[in-house]
Amino acid sequence: MNLRPLLFLFGLLPLFLFSCTSKTTEKPLFSQLNEVEGLIGKAEYLSSPYVTAGDRVYMVGHQDGTFPDLGWHVKGEMGGIWNHPIKLMDGFTAAIIEQDNSFCLDAAHQFINYPFANKHLFQTHIPGLEVERFQFVPEGVQGLVIEFTFRNVDKSDISFDFEFSGHTDLMPVWLGEKAGMVDFEDQLSFDESRQAWLGKDQGNEWYAMFGSNQKAIPSEGPSAVCNYEPQGKGKAAKLGYEINLKSESTQSIRFFISGSYTSKADAEETFDKLKLNAETYLKDKQKHYRQLASKAKITIPDKELEKAFEWIKYNTEWLVREVPEVGRGLGAGMPDYPWWFGVDNEYTLKGAIATGRKDLVYSTIELIHKLSETNGNGKIIHEVSSNGVIFNPGNINETPQFASLIWWVYQWTGDREFLATYYPTVKKGLQWLMDENDKDGNLFPVGYGMMEIHGLQSEMIDVASYTQKAFADAAHIASVMGEDSVSVSYQHTADLIKEKINKEFWVEEFNGYADFIGTPAEAIHLVEAAIIRADTLNKPWAVEELKATKRKLSTYPPNKKQGFVIFHNWVVNTPMEMGIADSDKAIRALEKGRKFTNPFGVFVTGIDRDESSEMADGTFVGSKAFSYTGAVMTLPTGVSAIGENNYGNPDQALDYLKRMTKSFGFALPGSIYEVSPDYGMMAQAWNLYSFGVPIVTQFFGIQPEAANKVIHISPAFPTDWKEAKIENVEIGDNAISFEYKVNELGQVEAYLSQEKEDWSIVFSWPASIHTNADLNGNKMEVENQKDKNRITFTGKGNKIRLY
Repeated sequence: MNLRPLLFLFGLLPLFLFSCTSKTTEKPLFSQLNEVEGLIGKAEYLSSPYVTAGDRVYMVGHQDGTFPDLGWHVKGEMGGIWNHPIKLMDGFTAAIIEQDNSFCLDAAHQFINYPFANKHLFQTHIPGLEVERFQFVPEGVQGLVIEFTFRNVDKSDISFDFEFSGHTDLMPVWLGEKAGMVDFEDQLSFDESRQAWLGKDQGNEWYAMFGSNQKAIPSEGPSAVCNYEPQGKGKAAKLGYEINLKSESTQSIRFFISGSYTSKADAEETFDKLKLNAETYLKDKQKHYRQLASKAKITIPDKELEKAFEWIKYNTEWLVREVPEVGRGLGAGMPDYPWWFGVDNEYTLKGAIATGRKDLVYSTIELIHKLSETNGNGKIIHEVSSNGVIFNPGNINETPQFASLIWWVYQWTGDREFLATYYPTVKKGLQWLMDENDKDGNLFPVGYGMMEIHGLQSEMIDVASYTQKAFADAAHIASVMGEDSVSVSYQHTADLIKEKINKEFWVEEFNGYADFIGTPAEAIHLVEAAIIRADTLNKPWAVEELKATKRKLSTYPPNKKQGFVIFHNWVVNTPMEMGIADSDKAIRALEKGRKFTNPFGVFVTGIDRDESSEMADGTFVGSKAFSYTGAVMTLPTGVSAIGENNYGNPDQALDYLKRMTKSFGFALPGSIYEVSPDYGMMAQAWNLYSFGVPIVTQFFGIQPEAANKVIHISPAFPTDWKEAKIENVEIGDNAISFEYKVNELGQVEAYLSQEKEDWSIVFSWPASIHTNADLNGNKMEVENQKDKNRITFTGKGNKIRLY
């Protein structure tokens, strides 16, 4: 189909008004990105997802430029353009139309990902014509900008028609029916003044608008050139343009998509702002991401890890989700978990506060806390959709982990008001945890933790570990709040649980901690299910081990509770993650845990591993229905890294970080998938925990007491790291930078700077390595505590030498 004959059907306006014969006065938007690093995707992953991220709106499609139906939470609808709590569009198509040479731009030959934008490059059927599609989402705006740039690299002029076809699909987010959100057919009308199509859901005040910065030829219906028929109740319409390119010239057309779930006026206002301020919005977005990169910026010998850590901070920002009527907080994963989770944030926000994201940490905690108050008992929610509908009011582990998160954040901020706000919920939650879930009074709450395996709802090792840490941290909180007797009680409980974990969860014959404590009668059903799983996955070693366990179970008293090792789930490493394992047990358990890995990290369920896993460095083969069976994931791997560091093994911790880094850019350039290397969510929030905590708080050893204006620094670098630097680590109203180097004599040279000269720095190191210390050329008196030497000093800039 050629658009030129259609031009005359709109006879009220002369042809030249529809034509784009001269270069636009605006420079292409991507020209602003000359100094921004773009990562090029792999050709074999062009048919896999990307995200153009924003805190109000985001777009998910495939790297080849298409918008297939994808996702499973709302089946086939998790891609496209979302303005939570509604979807705006399934996507769009673009086509080049000549009399005898029409084709769809649906097979990009290259995808480039920037920290805050993306680009698709298309080879065309017209000699000398190159097409690029660039897009970004402004922060705080219910819309996005897409720009097509046509480049004539030939010696002769080129003329063709360009068609943009938008597909609305105004529909509610997951669980919309529980919020009274009902999807109706869309209807379309053309806004002549804006040269844009307006879509409306016929039963709701939901709107989507799309148009460009140039005069268009509108027509209803989908493209006749592109074969795109998404599911749903949406409608399609086209915008046509005539393009005339002189030899070796370039021209761009800029498109704007806006939306609203409240009013037509809102969508129109956003559209107008996008049209007027696109360049400014892009500059603002670029500035915002530069600021993210500048916080907790590292320079280390491992450049791949250094780059991955930088982009993980960007990945985190991709997941920020704001719905003003509900709140602003960090989503869990893209594209199927864009909404809010309790436990995901209880991990992630520890990394976020250590990388300078106090704003995001505070707003997310406020949101999770507000939503959890509907429970009325201090229990913290697990999962809530972006419309505010709570799907799961909480697993058992989420409540104790909330208490530990609050204490962790307080250590970094020193904000007593923050502590006072959430302390009542911490107390109420711990009471609920024990009163309602520890009916036998043995201090081990019963219920699902991180492993939601059917039937595995007993006394779980991760719940026990996080409960112990929660009481220990709550003891500190109570002390700060002046409740000394409560503090003593909490600490007594924490001490008892720690002792019981090391005694009752420890299984000597396996050199590790049990998955759970239960009765043999309860365990037998789980063993039988595990045998079927292991046999189905062709894991003969696991089948043999499980059958041996089943035989032993028949000899045990059927109702006597004890610890069982069945699945070798990753959560058995949580006593080391929390630092509560006895040292000798920790060393043995960590060594055992290293067996349940492949080149990308730690298996979620250890019995899924076999010898072939050591060579499993290719794509993850998941089941037809979405499943984590056989998965290796970043959270379990990060937990193992943290555990190794807690017990003096930074080299092994680095090994785990390197394994995770192998997934960096494997499928989506600049991102690490939820399941290694290329399955599940293409961006995952808790990666910031798995990298940020080991790097910032353990390798660089930054452990703040912001309330007391004290920063403990106890570096524990891997052996190969002879020099390392971290800059702009925000702590309270202070910020520090730290540079470390081992010279040719084996001496440590370190430089520490901070913005507030009255803060105290407590610098410590293993007593077995160096006995003397100079500060700014003057020998210091070294204090020894618990096998560590340390010196304390203040001032804005200090140079240390250890020898």
